Amino acid sequence: MQDFLAQINYNAWVLPALLLLPLAGTVLLVVTGALSNDDGTLEATPSARWIALVVFVLEFVVSMGLWWSYDPAGPRWQATFDHWWIIPWNARLSMGIDGISLMMVLLTTVIMPLAVLGSWTSIRTKVRSYYALMLVLTTGMLGVFVSRDMLLFYVMWEIMLVPMYFIIGIWGGERRIYASLKFFVYTMAGSLLMLVGILYLWNASAVPNMGLGQSFDYDRLLTIAHTHKAALWLFGAFFLAFAVKVPMFPFHTWLPDAHVEAPTAGSVILAAIMLKMGTYGFLRFAIPLFPSAAMTPWVRSTILTLAVIGIIYGALVAMVQPDFKKLVAYSSVSHLGFVMLGIFAVTLQSVQGALVIMISHGISTGALFLLIGMIYERRHTRLIDAYGGIARVVPLFSTFLVIVSLSSIGLPSTNGFVGEFLVLLGSFRTHPFFTFFATTGVIFAAAYLLWAIQRILFNALDKPENEHLTDLNVRELTMMAVLVAGIFWIGIYPQPILRRMEPSAALFVRTVEAGQANVSTASRGTR
Repeated sequence: MQDFLAQINYNAWVLPALLLLPLAGTVLLVVTGALSNDDGTLEATPSARWIALVVFVLEFVVSMGLWWSYDPAGPRWQATFDHWWIIPWNARLSMGIDGISLMMVLLTTVIMPLAVLGSWTSIRTKVRSYYALMLVLTTGMLGVFVSRDMLLFYVMWEIMLVPMYFIIGIWGGERRIYASLKFFVYTMAGSLLMLVGILYLWNASAVPNMGLGQSFDYDRLLTIAHTHKAALWLFGAFFLAFAVKVPMFPFHTWLPDAHVEAPTAGSVILAAIMLKMGTYGFLRFAIPLFPSAAMTPWVRSTILTLAVIGIIYGALVAMVQPDFKKLVAYSSVSHLGFVMLGIFAVTLQSVQGALVIMISHGISTGALFLLIGMIYERRHTRLIDAYGGIARVVPLFSTFLVIVSLSSIGLPSTNGFVGEFLVLLGSFRTHPFFTFFATTGVIFAAAYLLWAIQRILFNALDKPENEHLTDLNVRELTMMAVLVAGIFWIGIYPQPILRRMEPSAALFVRTVEAGQANVSTASRGTR
């Protein structure tokens, strides 16, 4: 496979192709819509969802070559692409992947076809516009993960914000306008602070003595940002942008509203991909650019404290939710707290564990939202108390719900166990106090999910409207089979993923440790 990919020079064109394919699909949707003069309903526009599905499947097929072409022992940046973009600003269309962004790209291309299938019958109005927005959103998300130019990264970061705003605001629930505005305002506020930090770095990147002007190049900024006198303030700007997106406690309040009001596919994309952009931002930008600021003792302790609070708080609030979708939304706050703990514990095991949780959370929580959407289409309610005993009526649905819930809890042999075990193992070496309290989140996760499963599936079947529910169809079985296969593959044999991520995770740890050493040297010098 690697020889074949080399013969067609796959790495030279794959990343721009991944960004352009969804845009080409968007143009095709617009053109076919203009020619058909339909009214935008599901019955009038059956081709729209097929166009979107074909584009996303093609996107997945193209991206899978990255799995074989990526060489963990090779250079840091692979499948690189670089071309002039805005010459006066010295901004470039510079792209590349390492072991971290590789996994985020593949997670995105796996989830998006499933998101289309999850919307197959639930989106019934403005169908063509809906799928066009999903395609544009995909370009933005992939652009975030492959950008090596800070301005390109920021543009892609903002591009993905607009489609999700409309997806929630048009196709969401009763409080969709409130939820979409809250999502937009929170994310935009953090993003503007990050833009100020990027422009500050760009202005500071000029080296007149060497004939170098300002640049947005990531590798170049990496060499100058950590020594800058304003590093602590700049880290704060990046921290707020990414903490809102994670979301960390106490910046999480937009998430439950956005999840609950979003259509099923919107919730899946938010949980599986968009939340990971916050943690990816810490791994790629906030910490490597400013390691000395991030490792300042009071900064690091504050972030670790917020991470542990998020783990426990998210789990406790999830435990009392009457709405199953809101329960899963708060569980994301808890799970992403484990990711932040692993990142700031700064050991190879904890960072790799954080990366595995990012992937696993995308699979398991995405699957939970899909299952909630399936049962909502049948009963038009997400209240846990509206169900009870439906395992007798929908055994396939119940089987998948149990498997996915156990993976979210972190049962051994599932994907959730691998990530949480590595995070707790690696974090205990450097921060046993924080790790001890974080471990309680695993117990609380078992409590809120197992209790919800009991009330939905195994209590008495005492509501007549639940007695005639239809079980999963072929389309729904296909979606769940793909995700459950990922759950067990990562849970039983995670080595291929860990091997591809290890060099990038090790480089991150070395970069942060160097920054930590600078902090220690500076503190000794002031005594």
